[in-house]
Order: sequence, then structure tokens, then C-alpha cells
Amino acid sequence: MPRLLRVSIIALIGIVFTPLAPAADPLPEDWAFHPFQRPAPPKVNNPPTSLHNPIDHFLLAKLAEHNLTYAPEAHRQTLIRRLYYDLIGLPPTPEEVAAFVNDTSPQAYEKLVDRLLASPQFGERQALWWLDLVRFAETDGFNADGVRPHAWRYRDYVIQSFNADKPFDRFLQEQLAGDELYPDSWDAWIATGFLRHYPDEYNAVNLEQRRYEIITDITDTTAATFLGLTAGCARCHDHKYDPVTQDDYFRMQAFFAGFWPIEKKLFTPAQQAEYDRQLAAWQAKTAEIRQAIATIEEPLRQKESQRQRKRFPEEYANLLDIPFEKRSPLEKQIAAMVEKQVYSGAKDVSKSLKGTDKEHYDALKAQLAQFEKDKPADPPQAMVMTDLPEPPPTYLFKRGEWRKPGDKVVPGYINVITPQDAVAEPRNGSPGRRAALAAWIASQDNPLTARVIVNRLWQHHFSYGIVRTSSDFGVAGDKPTHPELLDWLASELMNPTVVPADGPRPAAWSLKHIHRLIVTSAAYRQDCRGQATGANIDPDNHLLWQFPRRRLDGETLRDAMLAVSGQLNHKAGGPSIFPELPAELQKTTPAWKPTPDPKERNRRSIYVFVKRNLRYPLFLLFDAPDRNETCARRFATTTAPQALTLLNDSVVLGFAKAFATRVTLEVGTDHPKVVDRAFQLAINRSPTEEERNAMLAFLQRHQGSPTEAVVDLCHALLNINEFLYID
Repeated sequence: MPRLLRVSIIALIGIVFTPLAPAADPLPEDWAFHPFQRPAPPKVNNPPTSLHNPIDHFLLAKLAEHNLTYAPEAHRQTLIRRLYYDLIGLPPTPEEVAAFVNDTSPQAYEKLVDRLLASPQFGERQALWWLDLVRFAETDGFNADGVRPHAWRYRDYVIQSFNADKPFDRFLQEQLAGDELYPDSWDAWIATGFLRHYPDEYNAVNLEQRRYEIITDITDTTAATFLGLTAGCARCHDHKYDPVTQDDYFRMQAFFAGFWPIEKKLFTPAQQAEYDRQLAAWQAKTAEIRQAIATIEEPLRQKESQRQRKRFPEEYANLLDIPFEKRSPLEKQIAAMVEKQVYSGAKDVSKSLKGTDKEHYDALKAQLAQFEKDKPADPPQAMVMTDLPEPPPTYLFKRGEWRKPGDKVVPGYINVITPQDAVAEPRNGSPGRRAALAAWIASQDNPLTARVIVNRLWQHHFSYGIVRTSSDFGVAGDKPTHPELLDWLASELMNPTVVPADGPRPAAWSLKHIHRLIVTSAAYRQDCRGQATGANIDPDNHLLWQFPRRRLDGETLRDAMLAVSGQLNHKAGGPSIFPELPAELQKTTPAWKPTPDPKERNRRSIYVFVKRNLRYPLFLLFDAPDRNETCARRFATTTAPQALTLLNDSVVLGFAKAFATRVTLEVGTDHPKVVDRAFQLAINRSPTEEERNAMLAFLQRHQGSPTEAVVDLCHALLNINEFLYID
């Protein structure tokens, strides 16, 4: 019986199974809400001579309580592959593997870590899990699933922030209140796109309900992402488990009550002046033509606008007749939603023209097109959030029902942590509420923020966090397996004390510092096959007595196939790309048109367009979330469609053909060289003698052409577990 199956059966029936002993000093149920101090790393009896990372002191001390220890260190070929996928999301080249394996300097591993942390691909890898958290997408969702053409700028902001190692406290403050705190920074404005990623049924008619759903989504996502709390459970009543009241919930929601989404031009004053000059010149040249077009369009537009207005209740439609400055704050928000439907729905009215009217209209449009070269290009824009100067009032809704307002509430913090109202100062025309919230979340006195983010980094490297429910640090969530280690890491993030031997002291809130600590620990360098007793004592590997083997996610799998086949385009940033879709999907309503240039299509998966109602099939099969709500951790399933796709999908077959072409171009058609090179490229090692003989025999007896034989060999390597999993 295979070892893994045997272990699972033993765990299920309880035979020869010794459960983990309870902690001597159990944590209080609301442990995460308590302040913490930096704990001292415990002493380890008979430590290895290489033990110099405080992380290992915490882990080995807990393992020793159960008569366990680490697995041996993994082979260097395994370590470099693990590091590459974890830190930059790409496989190493055979040459990079050989250089690392043959580097005998004492700091070879640390030098490799530092090089990968400094790589521009680092941010592209790390951005993926953050975009899952913030439910980033480039369409609205719901039935219409309208496109958000400027959303990609937020994605690029996240990548650039991780690459620059932007301090996490600044990173979170920019996203919550960049417009208020740093109004002269385009990056900070773009960062507020975090508040714009809510799914939006923009064509809804009940707009007060829609407004409530939007600020509810923003509140819930903020609490889950930065605080690791299921605050939404307190919307209808006090939280059933956590010390979060319904009053706490709506006081937090009040921070976002004045939300005002806009598309911001990213122009300097000088650029704006030049744009205005060119636009005025174009308008002067085309005034007569445009007036003639408007004469045709305006009656049709008025008719369509009136039709759209009739969809709404009278009190909503009548808001359009009230001047903006005379509307109440709530009326301004509702009217903006009405205007989006009434006026955008009446933009293209030419379809209703017929006969000579249509011919005359088309002729005018053709004349206008002749002046297109004189028209300045549209300014770059970003999808951002700001606030009305005066927000609408916030009420505590009875049972969470927006039609049943109770007492009015003011912005305030979670009472069990900070029992006070927020003090907001107006900033940049905004009331400054979100700046106050951001300062509270980013404060070193907040017991949740640092714990939550270091736990997310731990999860990224070890599959599970120290708290396995990484967006639920509440009573119903899992307790930390190593609470002292969690608090030590959180303290080290805020106030670093561990200084690299050959580098400067890390900055406060440096995420790269925590990444480096984790991946240079002996725990991270373990082999994925530990001592047999570990499976009996700790079958779920809570104590990390071996490194957890894990499967590549869909985006990394696509990137790996592109890299191995020699097709990966490393171009960074910019508008998203549209890879080819299977033929059956191209016939469906929400399908997209593939990017024409194959080289552009072969950019990294982080740049693939994120359409809520049509996830890229390979990503969907390998458990990518739909981005309709925050996703703290992806599931890793094993299903028949995954295997069938890797075996039969035309895109995967295309990767295999390109892989085979690369191999033969590099080493020719000599079968032993082909086998060796294919193995080195795909799984970063040479084949064993048994594997080499089997592959040579396969190539020899293949009934197709020599080219087809190599393609099938390469296709097989893209399907084996050693390619699909990280040891």
C-alpha cells in the first residue's frame, strides 16, 4: 500500500494514532484581540550548528515536546525549484540550477534568496494572492458584467509595491485613504482602487439597496483583508462568537458612507494644459460637423433618456432635475447611479436611424473621422475612490435590513480593541474618515494587523498559515499552532531586530524581510519526506516536521509551461491580455476576442484579463476564485477534468509542441540528449538511469515521425506530478 494512503487510513480509523497534546497554557478564545509583546525565542536542546534563525527555535521547541524533529535538508535541486516558484512563480533554467548546485560558498543559498527577492518577477508572483484577497477583477460581475477599462492600473500598483518593498503600513493606508493622505501621488490615488473592486449591478433599479450592498462589501472586505475578521457576521446582530457588536459593524461602515467613485485623469498640470489646447483646436476645426451630428442625435438621445428614466421610481428619476449642489449627500450618490444608466444608455442612438437619415449621418461621421489625427489622445485614467465632502448619515439597521434604520452612528473602532469614536480631519476636500480608519488599522497598537499579514506570508510558503483560517482570527477560526512564533513574526515586522550578515537593518513593516526570514529558516529547507513517526503523531503536519508538498496553481502552471517551452514574454505592466479560448467557449455570449499578437498573448498569467463571468478555463480548473468576494486561501483539488485538460487541450498541446521545438533546437535530434534536456527544462534535474532507458525506448518504438515522438515525450513531462507539484 502506498505510504500516503496508509497514513490517511490510519488517521481516519484512529489506529496507532497519538493526537497532539493540548497546550500547557491554552490561549483565551478571543486571543487575537489581546495586545502582544515580542516573545523571546525558546532555547533548543542540542541545536544543529546551522541553527541561527529564530523561527527554528520556536518550531523545534514545539516538535521536541512530541519527540519529533525536522526532516533532513532537501537536495539543492529541490531547494532552488522551491524558491523560484515561491518567490517569483517561475521555474529555474538548467543553467541556474547547475550554478547553484555547484556554488560552494557558505552564503550561496542566501545570495540566491536575495537575488530572487530583488527580481522584477517577485512582485508579479506575490500580487496573485493579494488580488485574490481584494477580489480584483476587470468587469462588474452580475448579468451585464460590464468592463472596467482602467482596473489594471491597480494590479500594476500592487506588483510595483511588492517589488519596491513598500512598507506594509504605507501600502494599506494608500489603499484605504490614498486620496486623503497623499493627494499628490498618482500611486496613492490608484491604490484606492481597492475600494472599487466590489461587484456592481450598475443597472439595478433599487438603488438604495444597491448602495447599501456596495458599502457592505467594502466594509466586509476591509475587515477580512487587513484585520482577519468576519465582521459581516455582525451586520444583522452582534457577532455570535467574536467580541464585535452590531454597533461596531455600522460604526466601521460609517467610514465608507461618503464613497464617491470617479475616473481620475493622470495628467500633470502642464500635460492637462497641452491636452486642453489640442482639444480646443480640434473642436474649432470640427464645430460645424459636430453640430450637424448633434442635431440628428439629440432628439433620439432625449427620447432614449426619457425611456431609461421610466425604469426608476419617481423619487429617483426626479433627482436628475435637481442641481447637484442642492442635492443631499445621499441624493448625490443615488443620482449618480441613475445618471450612469440614463445617460450612458443613450450614448449610441445611431442604430435607430434608417434610409436617407442613416446615409446622411454616416457621411457626417466619415467627415469627422478625417480630423481624427488632430484630436488629442484620451488622457490616461485610473479607477479610484474618494468621498463626498459631507457623507450621508449612517444608521444601525435593525436585523441588517436597510429599510429599518435605527439609531444614527458615527465612525468608530471595534470597541474591544479601541473603545472610542474616530476623530477625522478633512483632507483634500474629503472628510478624512478613511484616513482615520487607515491610521488605526496601521497602528502598532492594533493587535490584529501585523499578525494577519505575517500569517498570510507564512501561508504562502507553507500552504497553511500558523492560523489556518487566515481571514478569520476570531473565536470560530482555528487557534494558532505556534502563537509565540506568530507574535514574534508580527513584532519583527513592525520593529526588525534580525539583521542579515551582509546587509543593512531592514525597514519597519518590510514584507521582504519576513519573506527572507521564512525562506532562510531550516524549516523551509526541509525535505518533503520526514520521519515516519510524524505521520502518526501529527498527520496534518501542523508542527512542520516535513515540508508540505503542494500543487502549482493554474496561473503558475500556465507560466511554467510558457517558460519551459521558451515562449514566455516577460513584458511587465499595462493593459491586460486575452489568451486563446477553447473553440466551444468562443461561441458563448461572454467570450472574449484573443489578443492578435501571439507574443502578447504569451505574457505572464498575472496579466490575463480577469472577467468575473468567464474565468480563463485553465485557471478555473485549477481552483482560481471568481473574484466576486475575498478569497483568503485557494483550495487545491484533484479532479478528472484537470488530467483530461492536460492530456487533450489544444493549448497544452501547443505548449508541448513548442517545448519539443525548443529541445531539438538546443540539442538536436540525438535521443539521449533530447531526453536529458527535456528533463532538465521541465523538472530541473537529469533523469535517473531507469527513466532515461524508458524514455529512449519510448522514442525508439514510437510509430509517428521523429518530431511527433519528441512532442509526445515533452507532453508527457508536462503531465507528470513532478512538474505539477513543488516538493
